[in-house]
Amino acid sequence: ALRALCLAGLGAAIGGGAADQCSWRGSGLSQEAGSVEQLSLHCAEGSLEWLYPTGALRLRLAPRLPPTSAAVKGGSPPHVTACIKPTGTFRGAQLYLEREGVLELLLPEAPRPRARCFSWLPQEKVALFLQATPHPDISRRIAAFRYELRGDWLARPALPAASLGAEGACRPCNDTEILMAICTSDFVIRGSIRSVSNDAELQESIIGVSATRIHRQKFPLFQAGGRPGRPVGSIRTPLRCGVKPGPGTFLFTGWLHFGEAWLSCAPRYRDFQRILQPLYRDFQRIYEGAQRTRQNPCEFPVD
Repeated sequence: ALRALCLAGLGAAIGGGAADQCSWRGSGLSQEAGSVEQLSLHCAEGSLEWLYPTGALRLRLAPRLPPTSAAVKGGSPPHVTACIKPTGTFRGAQLYLEREGVLELLLPEAPRPRARCFSWLPQEKVALFLQATPHPDISRRIAAFRYELRGDWLARPALPAASLGAEGACRPCNDTEILMAICTSDFVIRGSIRSVSNDAELQESIIGVSATRIHRQKFPLFQAGGRPGRPVGSIRTPLRCGVKPGPGTFLFTGWLHFGEAWLSCAPRYRDFQRILQPLYRDFQRIYEGAQRTRQNPCEFPVD
């Protein structure tokens, strides 16, 4: 019946909502009973807010992604990865992933406020199907979530979602993965672990970090607040990784995920120096060549 409702609504007119290229906000009160409203968003991140859910929404996410280096001749075709994070007040609907006409439940009504991730190939037909759940009183119900999309994640994403299929997310990075993480991550921070706290409900560990040097951060994740001259911040990782506090200086790398820092690779700094020293000449040659061809090189100081 659910699939029939989805297919029956393919011709439904779009209306009753306000949308830009990234986000949509609308009300189910303007929809006809049993209709499916068709939506399409074209950004790498945004949000959806559906007030007083009735009927259903079918959302196609179609970001204008830049070419990815994963599409190498003879290699595997690039995937697109999406993550959905419901608000803490998500009520009145259930969210399904529609893949090639088959529906899979992503978010039940009143889910935990944690992200769910999934990937697909560009040629696959994928959409999100949001179906209202019947309630006598819909006045206090709002189904809202944020989304993020990327092309192939260039480093192993340590995200709290088994559906992403990040096998070995807790194992140490190998030398190649460390070097890739240095050049592609959203942040590269040299520092030490101040504390580790665990959130059993969200299945996350929060690592408190005191930074001795900020090599790169796309957003101000680490700011002054610790010892004089020492910016502090927090980095998250899945609880199952069993992170514990320890001495020494680390090189923390990772991704920004719904406004939070998530760990990718974190070698001890002395181990990173050991990896890089034999490669330093090649590193300099590649960097100088990238400068000549006006590409965006990865520059990292060795000291």
